[in-house]
This record gives sequence, C-alpha cells and structure tokens, in this order.
Amino acid sequence: MAGVNKVILIGNLGKDPEVRYLENGSVVANVTLATTESYKDKAGNRIDNTEWHDLEMWDGLAKIAEQYLSKGKSIYVEGRIKSDTWQDDQGNNRKRIRIRVQNMTMLGGAPAGGGMVNQPVSSKPPVSEPQSTGSSTQTFEQPADDVTDDLPF
Repeated sequence: MAGVNKVILIGNLGKDPEVRYLENGSVVANVTLATTESYKDKAGNRIDNTEWHDLEMWDGLAKIAEQYLSKGKSIYVEGRIKSDTWQDDQGNNRKRIRIRVQNMTMLGGAPAGGGMVNQPVSSKPPVSEPQSTGSSTQTFEQPADDVTDDLPF
C-alpha cells in the first residue's frame, strides 16, 4: 500500500533565505519557518509553543524565495518530509528533518516594489487558486520532477 507524505505549514520566516547556486545549474534555498500554537493552561495563563521547521526550496521556488522572501514574512507551504541520517566526527548518529517545499503562497501585503500579486507561477497549470480574503497572496508551485502519476483520475 502506498503512503502519504504531505506537510502543510503556515508561519513566519525566522531569517532571510540562504540561497546557493550549484555547479550543475540547480538553485537551492534554505529557510527556517516558525509556527506558533497558543493556548491557555489550567491557571488561565497564555502559553505560546513555537516549533521551528527547516524548509528546502529548489530551482524556480528558490529563485522566488531569493527575490521576494525575507525575515518575518508570512508564508503558506505544502511539501513533504525528508530526513538525512549520518555519523558525526565523534561517531554519534545524527538525524536532520527538513520539509521539501512543493507549493508556496506568500501571505500578507504585496511584495516590495509591486510585483505579481495573485498570479501563480509554475511550469504546469495550477491545481487550484487560493480564495482571496481581502489580503494579497501569491502562489508558487514546484514542478513535479520525480512524480509519475498514471492514475486514471
């Protein structure tokens, strides 16, 4: 039976994207995203629980991240969990979990300098448009380079 590996996050960027151009022509952007859950404990005190997520964007999404994203921006992302395991210099087993972003929507106001508001950017037709709630959004989609879909529906 096939499994599902799907992550949906909405949060704020913890720092500007770190973008690298690789020798083979690929571009990768690494970003940290904070998601915060707020609740009240039994005593009525407000508790904020923040989780940090490492995001990885490739090629077209990486270039968009480099151009439009900066610390504090709110984004919506869809992707999948990827993990790496290795041994460090001391022989300890290490594991790193990151989110490989496949779709991204910038939330909030228009990007600095105008730009393309509410225009999806993708190498394939968008699956669906986000519903506008009065604020501006931009949707970007990573091309599915390693997915073979032969389902009849």
